[in-house]
Amino acid sequence: MSHFVDNLAVFGRLLRTRGVHVHCGRLLDLTEALQHVDIGSRADVRMACRALLVHRHEDLALFDAAFEAFWRTRDASETALNAEAEPVASESPAPSTAEDAGRATPVKAGATAGESGSDRDGAVDAIGVRRTWSDVGTLVQKDVADFTQEEITLARAALRRLVWRPGERRTRRWRSGPGSRIDLRRALARSVRSGGDIATLPRRRRRTRPRPIVLLCDVSGSMERYTRMLLHLVHEIGRRHRGAETFLFSTALTRVTGHLRARWLNDAVEAVSRSVPGWWDGTRTGDALRVFHQRWARVVLRRGPVVLLISDGWDRGDPTVLRDQVARLQRSCHRLIWLNPLIGTEGYAPLTRGLVAALPFVDDFLPARTLGNLSDLALHLNVLAAARQERR
Repeated sequence: MSHFVDNLAVFGRLLRTRGVHVHCGRLLDLTEALQHVDIGSRADVRMACRALLVHRHEDLALFDAAFEAFWRTRDASETALNAEAEPVASESPAPSTAEDAGRATPVKAGATAGESGSDRDGAVDAIGVRRTWSDVGTLVQKDVADFTQEEITLARAALRRLVWRPGERRTRRWRSGPGSRIDLRRALARSVRSGGDIATLPRRRRRTRPRPIVLLCDVSGSMERYTRMLLHLVHEIGRRHRGAETFLFSTALTRVTGHLRARWLNDAVEAVSRSVPGWWDGTRTGDALRVFHQRWARVVLRRGPVVLLISDGWDRGDPTVLRDQVARLQRSCHRLIWLNPLIGTEGYAPLTRGLVAALPFVDDFLPARTLGNLSDLALHLNVLAAARQERR
């Protein structure tokens, strides 16, 4: 059901790209309304969406076309990854159960009448739609620590196709355009042409820049089984986002941003292995974060980044130090997300002293054990960014 709700948010953004005005409050109303209809009935879900999301008669055709192109029932072996998929023009049957409806996944579909293939693909790609990729379908829920070399190759290809959009941040600079403030300088400059009369009031708005990402990755001994795949993840993020900063830590903290920008992963891993001291040692997350704040915080946190802290939480340091440093980190960034590869394993609970002390200051505590978890993380960031943009 959680994936179904996530896809509703993406569906709303797709409607907006096609000219149908959809307010975020209506999407919240729709989420509430769907709890009172048969979610296993495609017709009931469709009519609920039409009733709450469409306000003009001329938008009904746009809505119907978007609904057919977006919602499909996918096979259980397929996975919700941001990957290229071949267009499918055939009509899929309606979901037969609530579970099937929850797995309804937006994929590329045949172009609707009057819509070119390039326009359709551009609209879908622009909103980061979750699509299916059959090659990794059986690997989505498999623990990445158990991957074979062949499976790692497939997983790397899937990671390269994930879409990471942490959103944009407003800078202190202004630019001309529709906004909340009047541009007095331009207004006075234009008045010279009309003899001092101000005919129009030009406005200005804040300039925006892509929000940076900061990755803090634990490479201690307890993380050894997961470090290989997580290095693939941080390499892809660092290579794609030039504003990304990456740090590895165990008992010491090392900045590896430059190394992970290498084009080839093997070159990056080799450079990192030479520069990181204490590889596979114990973990002192609090001490590492304290060094991070002392040496790097003013440089990498000044633009309000999203911070991904990747660790299993097994820590040898003082829990009080960890709590204070995590709290300071949360205050200094836009959003703090702790990724833990142990979430989802049998019998696991975040009961270590360090995690108990630090979790109250973490915005999101998410799993990073499977490819599906990493896909969910990408979608989570994209949805948060879209929701923030909608509130502006």
